[in-house]
Amino acid sequence: MISGRYTHAPQDIAGPIEQQELITALKDSEARYRALVEGLNTPLYTTDAKGIITMYNKAAADLWGREPQVGRDMWCGSYKIRNTDGSDLPLGDCPMAICLKEGRAVTDQEIIVVRPDGTERLVAPQPQPIFDEHGKMTGAINMLIDVTDIKRTEQALRKSEHDYQELVASLEKMVEEKATDLKKKNDELKKSEERYHKMVDEVEDYAILLLNPEGVIQNWNKGAEKIKGYREEEIVGKSFELFYTPEDREKNLPANLIGEARQKGKAVIEGWRVKKDGGRFWGSTVLTALHDEMGGIIGFSKVTRDLTERKLAEDKMRLYSNDLEFQNKELEQFVYAASHDLKEPLRKVHLYNSYVYDNAASLLDERSKDYMERSLTAIKRMGNLIEDLLAYSKITYSAITFTKVDLNTLLAEIIAEKSEELEQNNITIEKAALPVINGISFQCKQLLDNLVSNSIKYRHPGRPGHIRIGAAIVYGPQMHDGKAGDMKKYHKISIEDNGIGFEPEYAEKIFKIFQRLHNQAGASGSGIGLAIAKRIIQNHKGFITATGKIDEGARFDVYFPA
Repeated sequence: MISGRYTHAPQDIAGPIEQQELITALKDSEARYRALVEGLNTPLYTTDAKGIITMYNKAAADLWGREPQVGRDMWCGSYKIRNTDGSDLPLGDCPMAICLKEGRAVTDQEIIVVRPDGTERLVAPQPQPIFDEHGKMTGAINMLIDVTDIKRTEQALRKSEHDYQELVASLEKMVEEKATDLKKKNDELKKSEERYHKMVDEVEDYAILLLNPEGVIQNWNKGAEKIKGYREEEIVGKSFELFYTPEDREKNLPANLIGEARQKGKAVIEGWRVKKDGGRFWGSTVLTALHDEMGGIIGFSKVTRDLTERKLAEDKMRLYSNDLEFQNKELEQFVYAASHDLKEPLRKVHLYNSYVYDNAASLLDERSKDYMERSLTAIKRMGNLIEDLLAYSKITYSAITFTKVDLNTLLAEIIAEKSEELEQNNITIEKAALPVINGISFQCKQLLDNLVSNSIKYRHPGRPGHIRIGAAIVYGPQMHDGKAGDMKKYHKISIEDNGIGFEPEYAEKIFKIFQRLHNQAGASGSGIGLAIAKRIIQNHKGFITATGKIDEGARFDVYFPA
């Protein structure tokens, strides 16, 4: 673990908010720098200009045999040092002391480091002075090259002076590269500071400002000037309460926001705010507490965005939605009223025509009798159409609570109700187990009834009818209409028959209101049944599809969200 402290304060900072962000950047940079130093197997430490240790790595502590006190111990941090001849070496004459006194690198002196346990290591210090951008020496960095083993090897094997010189040159190059790398990192940090300052100042879509603990404005960026209308010299030093409406200030809203941010660390709010010219804008504000190293509140950052256009659009949409809802209710009432008013005169027309047909049919010629029969049939179809319109209106506008619906029970009721019609038309139904879904019971029954009735209505006259009803669990991409990206799970209910079918290109048209693809004799209907089925499944947030082939049959797949 690296011990030490960062001793260089950031320079040329425009305001506390930038300073806070810069400190974060400096800490990040320092963390990376410390990680780099920690990773070195070579002992390394730094001092300030007075020689007080500011940082060291584990390799240095291992070399010294002790953990020096950062900010207190001087120079090398070792227990004792000596010259290579064994004589004591005063701290003031060690390489690091010379480096700091003369402001130059000292790489030509070796010393003996004496550890607390009495063991000794022969070390080649490589102190290098560190200067700031003004040429002022701010401290030094020292790489301690442990040459004990090298010397022992040299003495034992008497390696050539050439090899030794190459080693020294390599070490010097390493020190030079490390010093260069440190300088590069310092340059990058300075550039980062400048970029951050420019970034905050140039942002125009957000008002970014710093408040002191009492809510007094400390700085101002272009976004704040654009949104609120004040120039920096007009607003710095004043309370941020200026931006709030008289109503909000009367409610003590600014102080409450400061209190919330102080207690929770952050306060978020939207509302109408006041510009310099008295105009108002809808602002979204985030007020964040800023803390010192001890956790105390040193101020607040305040970021505001002008969302007036969004607010006006939302209000407009809300008014439109309310108006549409009102119109829908009016339309629903109109449909019910109109249908009721149509049924009464139609009932009378049917009554009178039936009376004439039942009591005077023998007095009519064949053409008049045929016209009378057609009239009664048309009246009956008109009645069915009115009933279907009422049903469609009810499905379209009703808002009913969803419950658990057992489709098996509903299908059994439908088959029982249609048993006589199925028997008369020689139609059999083959059904699998259906699921229990979350839905509207009477609508689900009407959906299944309409689909079964459709298969009966359009049965093939040349063969016995067969309706097959099945169920399965599928996911969005497996659906027949291929809704890509939909990964929801669905209950798929299929109703398939061997009737007269329809052309594939009419698969969408078949669900439109008043659309009938066939006019075969005996096939009654208003062209609303499948439109009602589609509306019901839409009410359940599902889908319905149709496939068919002429003279082979049709299939309807209904998808309920599982």
